[in-house]
Amino acid sequence: MALTTPTATPASLGAATAEAAALLATDPAAARRLAEQILRLAPQDPRPQLILASALRRTGEPARALAILQPLARAWPRAALTQYELGLAFAAHGQEVPALAALRQAVGLNRELAEAWRALGDLLFAAGDLGGAEAAFAEHARAAVQDPALKPAANAVFEGRLANAERALRTHLTPRPHDPAALQMLGELLLRQGRPADAEALLARTLDLEPGRDGARFALAEALFRQQKGAEAAAHAERLVALAPSDAAYRNLLAACLGLLGEDAHVLALYEALAADFPRQPRIWLNYGHALRTVGRRADAVAAYKRCIGLAPELGDAYWSLANLKVGALEDADVAAMRRQLERPDLAAPDRLHLQFALGKALEDRGDDADAFANYAEGAALRRADAGYDPEDTTRLARRSQALLTAGFFTERAGGGDPSDAPIFVVGLPRAGSTLVEQILASHSAVEGTMELPHIGLIARGLDTADAPYPEALAALDPQTRTALGQLYLERALPHRKLGRARFVDKMPNNFQHIGLIQLILPNARIVDVRRHPLGCGFSAFKQHFAQGQAFSYDLSDLGRYYADYVGLMRHLDRALPGRIHRVIYEDLVADTEGEVGRLLAYCGLPFEPACLDFHRNDRAVRTVSSEQVRQPIFRDGVDQWRRFEPWLGPLKAALGETLETWRD
Repeated sequence: MALTTPTATPASLGAATAEAAALLATDPAAARRLAEQILRLAPQDPRPQLILASALRRTGEPARALAILQPLARAWPRAALTQYELGLAFAAHGQEVPALAALRQAVGLNRELAEAWRALGDLLFAAGDLGGAEAAFAEHARAAVQDPALKPAANAVFEGRLANAERALRTHLTPRPHDPAALQMLGELLLRQGRPADAEALLARTLDLEPGRDGARFALAEALFRQQKGAEAAAHAERLVALAPSDAAYRNLLAACLGLLGEDAHVLALYEALAADFPRQPRIWLNYGHALRTVGRRADAVAAYKRCIGLAPELGDAYWSLANLKVGALEDADVAAMRRQLERPDLAAPDRLHLQFALGKALEDRGDDADAFANYAEGAALRRADAGYDPEDTTRLARRSQALLTAGFFTERAGGGDPSDAPIFVVGLPRAGSTLVEQILASHSAVEGTMELPHIGLIARGLDTADAPYPEALAALDPQTRTALGQLYLERALPHRKLGRARFVDKMPNNFQHIGLIQLILPNARIVDVRRHPLGCGFSAFKQHFAQGQAFSYDLSDLGRYYADYVGLMRHLDRALPGRIHRVIYEDLVADTEGEVGRLLAYCGLPFEPACLDFHRNDRAVRTVSSEQVRQPIFRDGVDQWRRFEPWLGPLKAALGETLETWRD
């Protein structure tokens, strides 16, 4: 629209102003030209002034934008949009403090100004204020819901009334099953409730209906990531990063997804760039430290964790990450700092439990066993309260598996399954020595170490239905289905096999619960059960805070019962599948490394190679808590370290029962 005549009417000026505002998002240069025309005719009108300032900011002239916005904000102090634009212009000009003030003023004037909350969150994140950023992003999610029918659910989510929000959304969707906004909200809610598989289905449906919903795509990528579906999650994250290359959340999620796929060089590059762009953000440094640790750059990882602590002394995860290196990275000054933080009554529960575990490790290294155990126990109790673990579920699964998986069951189902002998499954309990066995195998020229792959567990979950629960559903699998499932596992494992070697290790310890499934779908795969003294294994797991899973490990009684169920199931499988499973006793491996390695390789059908004894020289990426330990020669003095803590292990002994004496059988 051209406005060249001085006889322009208020209606035509209004239409031109609306057109200029609409152009801002797609063609800010055109919006600028039109706003300038309007101002020649109506120089005192604040609306085209605001549009012109916004266009100048968008075209890279924040100083000129500020020259318009500052007097405009003084003249109209209660105009929320003016304060919002002023905040963005200050931010673009590198003036953080006035930018924050203006954005806070904007949301104070209009709490429903969603984009101002988003801008405030972005600025707080860059400033290192993670709590403030998360609060602002939560307000953005609430305010971004425009449909009045969905506002009550949005408010309920914001206030933490998740059950109410879920009921409201399901009620809304019953007559409107194709409402993408409601589907996205419900998917995000289920993700928040820890139900990623359910969230995945809803969010995928949302994108089918409206592919341009970036929020739904981000949530879907996170849902897939939480299920360790790395390749699928990374595809969505890459699409988001392509749309918004500077977005920290998109880049961070992409790095996490690529980490699941072992794309370590790409992960490091992403975190290096993020650390350069957001040097004051402690979480970026924490994640960067994790990536450095994975590839064996220990000194750099320590430096990243220390940088994180310098930015956020209360962030317990950073201290725990130092402790988790298992090589004495915590110093006396760190111990004093952790004690100071634990005295704070306002310390968040996740920070508190991480600090308890980290302080326990530091005190154990210093020989203060009683205080170390007390801290481990306090941290574990905090974690156990949120774990939602019922030991009866594990016992029932073990008993049902034993009832089903008899020698006759397997004889009747001979044939079928993929014939590949490529996979070597290393199973057992966490902290039993499985990473050491994986490192030994991965040092062989024919074997590649991958990681704790989720694919067997995901296949098992897919077989679990109300009509045919798992493991009983295994009985109905015909030979063709068993073959197809074996092929599916191999296809999903393929992205993790970077070296093209003939064999690969899947080190998911919990797969001992799925040996029946493995036998049916991959009858030629090798299965190695790594076992450690139950008190040594149990205490080592108890004092370990796992990033995810292993919910049984935060209570000594739960641990003992889990270990006994594991031994009972493995004993049964030894009878049902004689000679099928090779057992490595950790203590024997330490005492006679060469002999045990020779027997392990023979079982796997591999010729002996000296490199398997020099496993600590292997520079492969290691993603488990034992990463630093397996980069050293076998540490024989650690075998009986648990004995120092035996006075406090009574509940573990009681729950183990006779398994304490028969665990080797």
